Amino acid sequence: MIINGCDCSIVIKTAYREFGVPYVEETIREAVSLLQEQASIEGNGSCKAIRKSVGVTGCVVTPLTIGTAPLLLYLAMGSAGLPLFVSETRNVYQYRLDLVPMEGGACFDLVQDRGGERRLFEGCRVKGFELRFHRGEAVYLKLDICGEFAPAVYPYSEIPVTEVGERFSGDCVCYRINGIEYKNIYGLTLSAKREGGTKTELWIKRALNKGPDLPGLIEELTITAQLLSEPQPSAEREGSPLDKYEYRHFGMFRITIKRLVLISDETAVDCADGVIGPLRYYVAGTVCSEVFTSTGETIA
Repeated sequence: MIINGCDCSIVIKTAYREFGVPYVEETIREAVSLLQEQASIEGNGSCKAIRKSVGVTGCVVTPLTIGTAPLLLYLAMGSAGLPLFVSETRNVYQYRLDLVPMEGGACFDLVQDRGGERRLFEGCRVKGFELRFHRGEAVYLKLDICGEFAPAVYPYSEIPVTEVGERFSGDCVCYRINGIEYKNIYGLTLSAKREGGTKTELWIKRALNKGPDLPGLIEELTITAQLLSEPQPSAEREGSPLDKYEYRHFGMFRITIKRLVLISDETAVDCADGVIGPLRYYVAGTVCSEVFTSTGETIA
């Protein structure tokens, strides 16, 4: 994950909602091509070219929070129906990643504020994403952005407030493979590319132990990320317990992946310390996400 820009402001705008995503790294830029004229045989042999804008390219990396997870996972994966709502308990947003993506996927606008220069990128889409879970880190989502329109100067002085909701952490994630919880999984990365069809892969980093290793064929893998602390004023946070959230009540999301096939085991065992080896799986089935929140905003 190579990112050139950081400490900028990124705002995502849909037909119903707009907000600034928290602490982003990004490489959003204008995509250009050259209409080149080859040098003639006679003369000084110089080539001429005309610069042409071909849209927008780049990526955005941001941590998932309880406020941004419904919309960002929707942009990454797509919608599988309207959100469900149960009064005074939770909202349930469900998204499904299709193996053959529909041509008219989710479209949004993006406002970039970098170094005081504000630009508007209209008609953006997500052509691929990477969702990363790792112990000791926040849960990060990388969106690969593309668009057909050249950027324009953002004409307004006001920028929507950045979402400051609580972040999901890789330390509060449960991994279940074929119904069995595995405690030795150190990190996991789900990546999908949507060019000429959807290709989805999964990288699992697990600590080697004396017990049985992860199976080569996985029928179902569920990844459950929960919030285990309740937002409170700073004066009340000291000394408060860290497990105040009820299950599925205030914040949780779950990724369900079916039919994984092991492609390669790239574990290197030539070291004296504990071994954390990566396994690479190809996703031959479906990928579905569910986001449980207690708020009632419209996210599409």
